[in-house]
Amino acid sequence: MQAGKAVIQLIDQDLIDQTALRAAQSERQRMNYNLHGSLQDGVHRFLNIIQKGSYIQPHRHLDPPKHESFVALEGQLAFFAFHDDGRLQNSWILDGSESSALRGIDIPAGIWHTIAALSERCVCFEVKPGPWEPGTDKQFASWAPAEGSPAATPYLEKLLRNLH
Repeated sequence: MQAGKAVIQLIDQDLIDQTALRAAQSERQRMNYNLHGSLQDGVHRFLNIIQKGSYIQPHRHLDPPKHESFVALEGQLAFFAFHDDGRLQNSWILDGSESSALRGIDIPAGIWHTIAALSERCVCFEVKPGPWEPGTDKQFASWAPAEGSPAATPYLEKLLRNLH
């Protein structure tokens, strides 16, 4: 982005494919493509491409409070919401296909949640307030395994078995 000048960005298949390639090569099996110009921007808009098997530790955005929106553009995505004690509150399948009944979800600040790709890759458009501060952006759930821990994959598999 040029200083002081807004740039129009196109979200096309080439951008999605390039970002998906980076996701597939990433140890975390996911990759963001930020559409916002700076981590300090007031609104963050980005593509989040998640490969099947990528684990995202349940978390919430409480302090500062941040609402968050997810829209599936391609593939299928499981969205899980939890009670404060870690019990599954609800789950939904967001589907980027033309015939889908549910493509997106908007959640209020403070809701414990995670997402998981159901298809080999899932392309999700996300929006949430900025700025991004690594120390305060999200609170990770103490009742769920940390990313990269040996318990992460079995926990994700359990969540997917309980998908409503």
